[in-house]
Amino acid sequence: MQEAEKRQPEADEGLHHEKKADDRVKRDLALVEASLYVSGRPLDINELCSVLNTRSKNRTRKLVKTLIKEYSERNTAALEILELKDERYVLQLKSDLTSSVRKLLKRPLLSIGPLKTLSYIAYRQPISQKRVIDVRGHHAYGHVKILKEMGLIASERTGRSSVLKTTEYFADYFALSHDPVSLKRELKHIIEEGEKQGESSLNG
Repeated sequence: MQEAEKRQPEADEGLHHEKKADDRVKRDLALVEASLYVSGRPLDINELCSVLNTRSKNRTRKLVKTLIKEYSERNTAALEILELKDERYVLQLKSDLTSSVRKLLKRPLLSIGPLKTLSYIAYRQPISQKRVIDVRGHHAYGHVKILKEMGLIASERTGRSSVLKTTEYFADYFALSHDPVSLKRELKHIIEEGEKQGESSLNG
């Protein structure tokens, strides 16, 4: 009897520790999810460790993997968490829904000029800077500078000319494929949809 009474507090203490650990996991999962949500961009493993106030990359990876699994199992979820190159993770709209709701996007990333130059580079890449300037005009020099500073394009020297192409961040931010062929196909679809909407508004 006394032995049973002695074991009871130990059992209660064990349950208390289990609940405390479970609560911590839930809170950390929520922190990772919140971080990916508010950032609006891919976060690397070090940034997530910083948010969780931990040096353990293994623990952070496990938490992110758990979230990825939870999202993938939600059949009605419009969002997904993807693992990108170099241990970066992003919370984004599922690609098959992007084109349908893109017109509702409120945050203007670029003014119309740089945006058109970016679209031209993305669709024609890799493309020489000279060709971009020839087609888009001398104001495109400023556009290229802005796009480089934002990390959306990169340049590579080939002889005396510079070749421009979009970065992985460009694909991540706009929820496009990293595969060049698929990316161009998605861009073509977006451009065609935009032209259709423009025609509809003019006819209306």
